[in-house]
Amino acid sequence: MMMARGVLVTYETIHQWSRKFGQVFANGLRRRRARPGDKWHLDEVFIKIQGKTHYLWRAVDQDGNVLDILVTSRRDAKAATRFFRKLLRGLRSVPRVLVTDKLASYGVAHRRLIRGVEHRRSKYLNNRAENSHQPTRQRERAMKKFTSPGGAQRFLSAFSGISPHFRPRRHRLTAIQYRHEMTTRFATWNDVVGLPATA
Repeated sequence: MMMARGVLVTYETIHQWSRKFGQVFANGLRRRRARPGDKWHLDEVFIKIQGKTHYLWRAVDQDGNVLDILVTSRRDAKAATRFFRKLLRGLRSVPRVLVTDKLASYGVAHRRLIRGVEHRRSKYLNNRAENSHQPTRQRERAMKKFTSPGGAQRFLSAFSGISPHFRPRRHRLTAIQYRHEMTTRFATWNDVVGLPATA
């Protein structure tokens, strides 16, 4: 698109733009989204960074909205507690129900920070969180893996805030509803990035 307008831009320039503006745009979208649901699903998957195993922790609500992510080098109680603190600090609310798999680290973090919240542990109840990893896996393959934990954290934090904005739950919408929803979402995006509203 830019080449058609006579503007030459390198891949590195796009990369720098993403690093500079990506999180700002993602934060703008998060401020405009509806209050998260009261049922949170948490899950973690491994990611390879320069040949070493790291873990991507992710929380989503019952509607599939990504609440927060964290990249760590371990999958122990300390890492789980760190993720819980980050999640609670960012949302400034607590859920009614917390759903996780049977990883013991979740139980430790739950008892330390939100003991009063109901905690359901089952690998069969957590498909919502497990499915939310798919866009990240697709992006990871396209990018030929991540090069550093910090880079993965920065990119995925912005990506998890922006990508779902343009991916409404299409299977639950009629064609008219989908067009209306996308019009609304693009208007929100234009507002966040400072573009003039289209007629």
